Amino acid sequence: MAVGILAADGKMDGSRLGDYMMVGELGLDGSIKPMRAVLPIAIRARKEKFKGLIVPKENIREAAVVNNLDVYGMDNLADVVAFLNGSTAYEPMVVDTRKEFYEHQYSFDLDFADVKGQESVKRALEVASAGGHNVILIGPPGSGKSMMAKRLPSIMPPLTLAESLETTQIHSVAGKLGTGVSLISQRPFRSPHHSISQTAMTGGTSKATPGEVSLAHNGILYLDENKLKYLCH
Repeated sequence: MAVGILAADGKMDGSRLGDYMMVGELGLDGSIKPMRAVLPIAIRARKEKFKGLIVPKENIREAAVVNNLDVYGMDNLADVVAFLNGSTAYEPMVVDTRKEFYEHQYSFDLDFADVKGQESVKRALEVASAGGHNVILIGPPGSGKSMMAKRLPSIMPPLTLAESLETTQIHSVAGKLGTGVSLISQRPFRSPHHSISQTAMTGGTSKATPGEVSLAHNGILYLDENKLKYLCH
C-alpha cells in the first residue's frame, strides 16, 4: 500500500509494480517486519505468474524454496523503492530446496536408538510408526511413556518433499517457523499443555490460526492423561 501511494504521488517509478508481489508489515520507522504465511503467498505469486516477490529479510529463506520465482528480502521501504526505481541492484535469494531438505532430514535431537530396554513397548511403537496407527500408552509416572513418544519421529518414515511443503505451509500460516528456516524436514511432534483451549486445539480465532491438530499434520499429536480427560469433558 505504501509503495502504491508513493508511485501514485510520483515519488517513485511505478512501471515495474505489475511484475512484483510485495508483502510485509511496515513499521513506523520504515522498516519491514517479518510476517506469517509467506510460503503460501510465494506459491500463489508463482501461480499468478509474477516475476518476483519482495518479502521481509527475515522471511526470505521461507519464500525462496518456491522455484521459478525471484525472491528479494528487504530491510526497509527505502530499499524497496530503490530496487523498483532500478537505482540499486539486488540479487534474488537462491535456495537449493532438495539439498536443504535432505541434509536435515535425519538429524534428530531425540533419537529412538537411545532408549534402553522396554523391548515389547519399542516393538509396538515401531509397528505403529510404520503403519501410521494410533497408540495408547498405559503405565505409572516415570515409566518412560513421554520419553519414548518424543522419540517416535526418528523412526517414522521420512517426510516426502511434498509432505514437507504441506507441513511447512501450515506452520508458516501459524507463525511457527523460526527465523531463517526454509523447510520443515522432520515430522512434527506436538504435545499441547493440558490447559489448552478447544480453539487452540482445533484452530480458529479471528486470525484463522491453525490449531494443534493441524500443526501435528504428517506427524504426531501427543496427549497425556490430563489432556485426554480435558478433551473427554
